[in-house]
Amino acid sequence: MTKYVDPSREQFRAFAEKPEAGPIWMLNMIRLRKRAKYEDGREASGAEAYAAYARESEPFFKGVGGRLAWSARPELIVIGPDDEHWDMIFTAEYPSSEAFVSMVKNPGYQAIVFHRQAAVKTSRLIRMKPGEASKVFG
Repeated sequence: MTKYVDPSREQFRAFAEKPEAGPIWMLNMIRLRKRAKYEDGREASGAEAYAAYARESEPFFKGVGGRLAWSARPELIVIGPDDEHWDMIFTAEYPSSEAFVSMVKNPGYQAIVFHRQAAVKTSRLIRMKPGEASKVFG
């Protein structure tokens, strides 16, 4: 499985160059490591390291107006690769794409993101424009 933990420079540049005046949703699909890989050698499970990231990133997330739009615990792949599974899936809402960029460029946030990097085996982060719920798909 290819490891996707951080965006490439090109991916982040494309994100930053596509401003969105209204809210954006960021779909997060996370697969954790069994044991976190901290560069300083500290011991923790992937879940413990991700919990540290969540706890320490909360002020930066809420500080830019972020909120958790929804979360779910994946149970079973019905359509898709059998070897691809996720430990958590959630959607974070930001008031704008600029708010997300501001958060990740904040030196305080950058000082704690190592917890996420130690915790995550692979992930997907998909920017979405919120839509209206309807009675049918599509």
